[in-house]
Amino acid sequence: MFTGIIEEIGTIQNVVEKGDIHQYRIQATAEFMKGVELGDSISVSGICLTAYNIQNDSFQVDVSVETQKCTSFGQPIRNNQVNLERAVTPSTRLGGHLVSGHVDGLGTLVQRKDSYNETILWISSPTELVKYIAVKGSITINGVSLTVNQTKEDQHCVTIIPHTLKNTTLNAIQVQDLVNIEVDLIARYLEKLSETTSRT
Repeated sequence: MFTGIIEEIGTIQNVVEKGDIHQYRIQATAEFMKGVELGDSISVSGICLTAYNIQNDSFQVDVSVETQKCTSFGQPIRNNQVNLERAVTPSTRLGGHLVSGHVDGLGTLVQRKDSYNETILWISSPTELVKYIAVKGSITINGVSLTVNQTKEDQHCVTIIPHTLKNTTLNAIQVQDLVNIEVDLIARYLEKLSETTSRT
């Protein structure tokens, strides 16, 4: 489990294809790697992956065919940069919202408007996810916890403050780029509860 508060931007050093599996080595700071152990879950641009071959400034992850198909890892990654967050612990502050690291679908950036104080992103989402995206609700974009400001048809709008823009890969995304979307877990649970209640 994660919070959607990005700790730092990592860099993909290399990718090795081993059959259907792609092995990524990701560079991070020594501070980020402190305490990371074999088998730990790390959110890599919103995707929960398992760390191994750990060094003091990098770690390795395996990306399966299914993950390549359902996430941005199936596309070229801009600047080879990824958002990194370690899994929460009992003492972690929950500054964003509860994030599972299981990507629900790929969205497309359709409009970007930069100004001095903020950046506004309009993202088109897969039809099956639209019902989970509500104004003032939470959403995760490439691992970043954000608040939905507006919705229209299959699109939603989020506002990025300068700190978030500077410290995540959202600073580099451009129109037509694909992004990893995870909808709010609470919306998922409410839907399931509603379905169960209606059958009783």
